Amino acid sequence: MGNRKERQIAPILSAIRKMVYASRDARATALLELRESEHGDPFKVLIGTILSQRTRDENTTRATENLFSKYTTAEELAHADPKVVKALIRPSGFYNMKTRNIIRVSNQLLTEFGGKVPDNIDDLLKLHAVGRKTANCVLVYAFGEPAIPVDTHVHRIANRLGLVTTKKPEETEDRLTKTVPKRYWLDVNDLFVRFGQTVCKPIGPKCSACTLRGECRYYRAVVAPKAKGS
Repeated sequence: MGNRKERQIAPILSAIRKMVYASRDARATALLELRESEHGDPFKVLIGTILSQRTRDENTTRATENLFSKYTTAEELAHADPKVVKALIRPSGFYNMKTRNIIRVSNQLLTEFGGKVPDNIDDLLKLHAVGRKTANCVLVYAFGEPAIPVDTHVHRIANRLGLVTTKKPEETEDRLTKTVPKRYWLDVNDLFVRFGQTVCKPIGPKCSACTLRGECRYYRAVVAPKAKGS
């Protein structure tokens, strides 16, 4: 069973990696850039992931760079002036709500976790504004712990490629963790997100440039029939 699962996912990840790096827009994701620039600082990865919610990567990067130029620890951010924080993170959008969230979670880290970001899923999920995707991102990008953060890109691509048949991201995570060998978990989010940004876009996917057309249910069901009828 394990060998069959590996034979299914390994070539898919390899093909995606090649396409992503061959793309004209082969930039790293905001969270990978944050991990590298901040040396995997768990606090900054946590705050950066919260800021990344419902925004584009380039806006997340601008907001985190602004914020961490002034506040670098949970204690500093817990006592920050909300007006200053709002101005710094404005590029991320939803800055009123996100300001409340990151100040509140910073206070929670101080009062409940000694100022440190927990390194396990159960405690991460106790934090304000942290759901499964955010918690799994912290595990992967801050602690290098195997997990599969499922955002809209991962959910869409996993369904298009037939790796899962699910309606919700939570269901996708559950299925992927059961079918993808753990050795590949650290690669899934970064590769799928980059693939979703460059090739397998939600609208107007570049199917003609995709080497996984033969694996893709979306291509067979939607794109190929249109091509034949044109």
